[in-house]
Amino acid sequence: MNKPTPEPRNPARLLLCSLAFLLFGLAACGDGSGSSPAPATPDIPFRKDGTLTFLRDGEPVVTIDIEIADTDSARTRGLMQRTGLPERSGMLFIFPQAEPQSFWMANTPLSLDILFVGPDSQIVSISKYTTPLSPENITSEGLPARFVIEVEAGFVDTYGIVETDRVRWEDLR
Repeated sequence: MNKPTPEPRNPARLLLCSLAFLLFGLAACGDGSGSSPAPATPDIPFRKDGTLTFLRDGEPVVTIDIEIADTDSARTRGLMQRTGLPERSGMLFIFPQAEPQSFWMANTPLSLDILFVGPDSQIVSISKYTTPLSPENITSEGLPARFVIEVEAGFVDTYGIVETDRVRWEDLR
């Protein structure tokens, strides 16, 4: 009896078959709900670029560490996909000019307090406890803001920050 001659091995075909088998196997491991969870995103580490102090009547209220977002790319990315921040930290957005600002939380899983700051460093508007992953616009209520500060939700209430307080920061980069 003659044995059939095996076909020569095709590495590309072998790779495709292996991938198909792996994907089929992973799909079979689902929870049966028909929906798959969002892929895990590794935590984005906090980068200390400076410090920012909240002031009332010229006296310090609290100082935080800040990441500074002063480029279009950094401002667009913001705190998207972050699952947490270190205690007493946040992000300072610096815009080229003062104008009404608008933010959204569509890719941000944290609830934030967002503080809009005028060109004179006075807080002009505060949005507390924003809704994570929401496409809703959060605005400076038509008021011109040159700076925006994002901190974890509850920060404003914890430290009693109010509109009319001022901020001062130091860039350590």
